[in-house]
Amino acid sequence: MNDATVISLIAMVGWLIVVSAGFASYRLSWGKTVQLALVWVAIFGGLFLLARLLGLTL
Repeated sequence: MNDATVISLIAMVGWLIVVSAGFASYRLSWGKTVQLALVWVAIFGGLFLLARLLGLTL
């Protein structure tokens, strides 16, 4: 791993902690949390599948 990769990894972990703390402040039940997570996975999965089918690339 080079320096840029390590810095990027540390930044991503930091953002994950910030987002997790913000999400925890809503005090949702585990069932609702899992439901929301599955909805987001379905949304992003559908978008990636659509982009793949249309042959879109970045």
